[in-house]
Amino acid sequence: MNQSFINTAVLLGAFEPRGPANHVYFFLAFVMYVVTMVVNLALIAVIYVDSSLHKPMYVFLLNLALNGAIGCTAVCPGIMSNLLSDTQSISYGGCLLQVLFVNVYAVCTYAILAAMGYDRYVSICKPLQYHSIMTPGKVRLLLALVNSVPITLIAVQVYVTSRLPLCRFSINKVFCDNLSVVQLACVRSALADLYGVFIIAVLIVFPFCLVIVSYFQILRVGLRASTESRGKALGTCAPHLIVFVNFSLCVLFSVVYNRYGRMPRYVNFLQTVQFIFLPPLLHTIVYGMKTREIRRSVAKVIRQRILSKTQDFMAVKKCKIDVV
Repeated sequence: MNQSFINTAVLLGAFEPRGPANHVYFFLAFVMYVVTMVVNLALIAVIYVDSSLHKPMYVFLLNLALNGAIGCTAVCPGIMSNLLSDTQSISYGGCLLQVLFVNVYAVCTYAILAAMGYDRYVSICKPLQYHSIMTPGKVRLLLALVNSVPITLIAVQVYVTSRLPLCRFSINKVFCDNLSVVQLACVRSALADLYGVFIIAVLIVFPFCLVIVSYFQILRVGLRASTESRGKALGTCAPHLIVFVNFSLCVLFSVVYNRYGRMPRYVNFLQTVQFIFLPPLLHTIVYGMKTREIRRSVAKVIRQRILSKTQDFMAVKKCKIDVV
């Protein structure tokens, strides 16, 4: 690990120390973090508990929700801590660890969305072969690929970044990302730049193209199908398409944002909300509202796991009162 970074990287985008606005931003960050974690963990619990949701699409959705929760946890506690601190700083090791988790969150989301797009393609374009293609073994293989490949490639990227000699120690962000750390280096590294292009091509452009090709095939099949079949196809694809378009716009905005220099503090905060909080929250809400099976499972879990236990508790309490 590069020792020239000494102890800390000062995050200038983390607002003024202990200013009145900090408490407002802290409250907003806290509420968004709690809401995001609750809805994602609730979705994970419902899919895990209800065996009727143990299907490829919902297994991928569970991983998407878990990935979103990890991304939020990698950033939000540090932001809240800095907002209430006199000095907004993070250790070099902590900064690199944050880079690792933020980048893994971003590229794993794209990889999972690509796997979900493939699942939708098989479901609509090859319905009679769906169960023979999307076998449990195939799903496990896809899950292994969409998690292990991004994590391995991003870990190598973070290692390459950690070897750069640093001459600056200020980041105009509320959290660390790879480009911000690279820009602190004394010299530009051709290896780091080339590997960054490779990461973008393999982990962003390639999954993006896979989803586009999948939907092109779905559209081609849908145009030849009946009106009823097109309606069913749209109903099953709409949540994934909304989630994919939303996250693609978030990534695009983040890339454009990262190419500029210093930005106002409120823009830093809004960019964090847009990239870290909004996708995991919106993805879960969209699938919860648009997918009938999930709504039905949520109602069933509440009825069986919560209301039934509440009724049993009240019955036992009533019996004790009657005995007394």
